[in-house]
Amino acid sequence: MNKAIRQQIFKRLRADNPNPETELNYATPFELLIAVVLSAQATDKGVNKATTKLFPVANTPETILALGESGLKEYIRTIGLYNSKGANIIKTCSLLITEHDSQVPDERKALEALPGVGRKTANVILNTAFGQPTMAVDTHIFRVSNRTRIAPGKNVIEVEEKLLRNIPGEFMLSAHHWLILHGRYTCIARKPRCGSCIIEDLCEYRDKGLD
Repeated sequence: MNKAIRQQIFKRLRADNPNPETELNYATPFELLIAVVLSAQATDKGVNKATTKLFPVANTPETILALGESGLKEYIRTIGLYNSKGANIIKTCSLLITEHDSQVPDERKALEALPGVGRKTANVILNTAFGQPTMAVDTHIFRVSNRTRIAPGKNVIEVEEKLLRNIPGEFMLSAHHWLILHGRYTCIARKPRCGSCIIEDLCEYRDKGLD
């Protein structure tokens, strides 16, 4: 896939959705951090259902820490892996208080030092909360990048590096959201909805119409 085709792909995605946003509900960088940690191997809808009850009660490192691990888990027990996520969130809150003045850091190394925060989560926070041109490659972005050939790669790091290198700069800030939403609702895993895809003629997927 060449530069001109990528340019057209992202022009169409932008025209279709000029201001894409995460589907996780949040009001502050800290709320986003908690929501993203909870979203691992869980749906945004499920996370939002839990945080709708949690955040009015506790939405700062201090108030979540005051709940304690058992108290926090009462709010998140409907989410997969809630035991380990709850433990990590409590540890993260403690570190934010002692090392970051209760603020979410806007630097990758500091974010990845927080329990439960890996590269993907850090990229989401940097992009969505702080407006940095990062690319958090989840299963949707990995699938879309390989299937369309926008940025094919054998692993998430390879795909991330290719996306950062090949997406035109004017689209970089929102590209993460466009690709996730495209993978979630159009280029879905089991049977991509090619007939209703706005980039079908630009996509290099070989099996269009055969699934």
